[in-house]
Amino acid sequence: MFESPDELDPTVRAAYLARLGVEAGPPSVDRLTSIVQRHAERVPYETLWIPAGERWSIDPAQAARRIAFEGRGGYCYHLNGALGLLLRSLGYAVHGHVGGVQGGEPSPDAMGNHLVLTVTGLPSETNPSGSWYVDAGLGDALHDPLPLAPGCYAQQPFRLTLEHADENAWRLIHDPAGGFRSMTWTTGPAVPADFVAKHEWLSTSPDSGFVQVPMAERRDATGVDVIRGVVLARVGSNAFTADPITRQAEWFDTLADVFGLRFDASPPDSRQRLWDTVLGAHRAWESRQSR
Repeated sequence: MFESPDELDPTVRAAYLARLGVEAGPPSVDRLTSIVQRHAERVPYETLWIPAGERWSIDPAQAARRIAFEGRGGYCYHLNGALGLLLRSLGYAVHGHVGGVQGGEPSPDAMGNHLVLTVTGLPSETNPSGSWYVDAGLGDALHDPLPLAPGCYAQQPFRLTLEHADENAWRLIHDPAGGFRSMTWTTGPAVPADFVAKHEWLSTSPDSGFVQVPMAERRDATGVDVIRGVVLARVGSNAFTADPITRQAEWFDTLADVFGLRFDASPPDSRQRLWDTVLGAHRAWESRQSR
């Protein structure tokens, strides 16, 4: 979601809200919280379109249509882009920002690999500034919006920290048990050009982790379900790591049952291509381990 006059088609908005299981209403902290929670729980972070051979743009309206009508998710540009468009259509003051997810020490090279949302104009007793950090695009991090204020915040099973990176930037520090170390974002408005090159690299380069390991994540109030390749696991309550799922029908059933992911709207050959790529990567990994 960028600083633009984009409007969400009413039929898309209705279907999007139906997938989330929420109703439209005037902006409020409670409604914002409910929308963000349901988004985390029902719209998975997923990169399965990449090994399926599909090329997705970062256009938020296209992402919203996939979420609303096709039962799909996406990564940060898609999830936060679509969510921002939805929130704007409901009357929220939404702002997009350039972010950078860091696996290790903060690096300027990471900037642009993440789209961040903030919402303003919603004061509450505990957050009188009315500014909120909203992020459906980090996979295993936020379940609820966070007050845009420095501090430590518990969102089970993680402890998250917000701090000023400098006078023009914020930093989220993830829990040590999380999937990344930190994410920094600038306070200025984002434009699509800020993300095009990173999106191209992340979705096509052989060196990209998203190309190397297809995955999906679904956040809930007590943990995260994640599948990387053919291995399903859970972090948080009822944690486990399952044996590899090497039967095609069982793998797709798991995607549908655990992550709500279906591929009915995908091109006819992409489902088989997805499975062949995922299983092939797993067999290659097994071969390397046996040497």
